[in-house]
Amino acid sequence: MADAQTLRTPAPSPTQTLRQDFGLSTVELSYSRPSIKGRKVFGDLVPFGKVWRTGANQATTITFGEEVMIGDKKVPAGKYGIVTIPEKDQWTVIITKQLDVTSPAAYKQDQDVVRVTAKPMTLPFSVETFTMTFDDVKANTMQLGMLWDKTMLSIPIKVDVDTRIMAQIDNIMNRDNRPYFNAAMYYVDNGKDPAKALTWFDKALEQNPKAFWVHHQKANLLAKMGKKQEAIASANKSIELAKEAKNDDYVALNEKLLATLQ
Repeated sequence: MADAQTLRTPAPSPTQTLRQDFGLSTVELSYSRPSIKGRKVFGDLVPFGKVWRTGANQATTITFGEEVMIGDKKVPAGKYGIVTIPEKDQWTVIITKQLDVTSPAAYKQDQDVVRVTAKPMTLPFSVETFTMTFDDVKANTMQLGMLWDKTMLSIPIKVDVDTRIMAQIDNIMNRDNRPYFNAAMYYVDNGKDPAKALTWFDKALEQNPKAFWVHHQKANLLAKMGKKQEAIASANKSIELAKEAKNDDYVALNEKLLATLQ
């Protein structure tokens, strides 16, 4: 008797897993990707007004590495299911505790974590294969996108990184070997007290007087504060130290900055 043979063929709706660094952790999304294949999608293949698993085959899941905000509700770190209720003019997107919703009958509303509504946008082109994305990724916000056929949907996800980072800074700054430069850069990048940031740049330079990159960032901050002559002096010092370290990139960065201060 011949050994049984297993025929392996491509999945009609292949699974995709997306992993996105976000906030101070990561978000991971897993879903299946059906294709149009000449069919009418929304209002037919995917009926309006009914729960959709938001993909094909398996349940769609999303895992948050830290607490996030969706709509007006906090969603704790953990793994959740995503289901949607498409309508012609408005969709309901549901984050659920259920990880096994593959049909409308399997869905239990009492397992909802959060519901948000979103208005679908009409694309000027057709997307053949269902696609989910993480877009417009910033330090504390990003968009969860869904695209299929000529429909696009976008849901904002937020995370409170500022509170956690400020707590870290307050804690770490009471220890030895303080990360003055990193703390100063966070203040600069997030529009916090420039005087405090300037003090920390100076403290960083006390730790490492030859740190040309610190002199450069200090010069940038001084320029923003309107302290032109001090900014020029700091940029020139950075050039001197960068040349000594044979770092042409920082020489060029400082020269560009000086050109704006003439």
